[in-house]
Amino acid sequence: MRRRLTPAALLLPLALLLTACGGNSSAGTSGGGTDGRGPVTISVGDQKGGSEAILRAAGELEDLDYRIKWSTFTSGPPLLEAVNAGAVDIGGVGNTPPVFAAGAGSKIKVVAAWHGTSKGDTILVPDDSPLKRPEQLEGRSVAVAQGSSAHFQLVASLKKAGLKLSDVRVKYLQPADALAAFTAGKVDAWAVWDPYTSQILRGGQGRVLTDGDGVTNGHTFQVAAPAALKDGKKAAAVEDYLERLRRAYTWVRDHEEEWAKVWAKETGLPEDVALAAVKRTYTTRIAVAVDEPLIASEQEIADTFTALKLIPRKVDFAEFTDTRFNGDLPPSTSAALPSETS
Repeated sequence: MRRRLTPAALLLPLALLLTACGGNSSAGTSGGGTDGRGPVTISVGDQKGGSEAILRAAGELEDLDYRIKWSTFTSGPPLLEAVNAGAVDIGGVGNTPPVFAAGAGSKIKVVAAWHGTSKGDTILVPDDSPLKRPEQLEGRSVAVAQGSSAHFQLVASLKKAGLKLSDVRVKYLQPADALAAFTAGKVDAWAVWDPYTSQILRGGQGRVLTDGDGVTNGHTFQVAAPAALKDGKKAAAVEDYLERLRRAYTWVRDHEEEWAKVWAKETGLPEDVALAAVKRTYTTRIAVAVDEPLIASEQEIADTFTALKLIPRKVDFAEFTDTRFNGDLPPSTSAALPSETS
């Protein structure tokens, strides 16, 4: 008999869980605080358990000679809507929201990137499922958030297995609904990301049929408003902010358990789930340059969703990037650090 997740576990905060996927959401922002001092203020869009939490845990919000005004969003799309509107100067999202924002002609620029493994991006099946290989998904029902990074991972994984998206019965469900459907046995598989992957595995609710490692690009981004980048003082603050964020991610690698406890407290995740997700996903991320291979990788995502008619027009993703903050960062093709969780 399959163990059931508790109601509390079923209600993991979507503010965090949509970070990687950037699935469709109409929810917006909640008010945040302000850090630092000085005449220059940058408005930073964040998601619960995101940039502010990691910077604060790493001690990187001290000695700021500018102000950071935080705004908290439920997911990537509304955050990028705020960037487009000029209400937010910069914010963090996964690899897919910028593609859809670009498709909508939004005023955004990808200014920083991280590369991690995609082992937390998985297609899960119940423990007692007869499915052993991705090729066996043909004709089966698969839950996924439409327009999310998991959506692209599903398409790419099916292609690798010799299948098309039309070969499976796609059930477009947002994470909370997909989690309920999966644990109730109403779908055959679920394409999703960490920390949901860790939650299912730690709870004995399923196993990994395949993951996105080597299939998807494993990138996360900081995306800025062009108007903020044209302001010299704001651009300098953005540069300092990105340097602090890069150092904070380095800090995580040496303080896994400390960060997992903070993340669990911020999001309501059980500590063991948070730690598993940190080891599988967070500690693999390295800061990389926004370069031609990265742009080409995102272009592939854009072209995929254009072909699926989920993006209404051809996107030239290079037009939505700004490489001025690359410095001496390694290329985007640099190998992510190895995951500690299988």
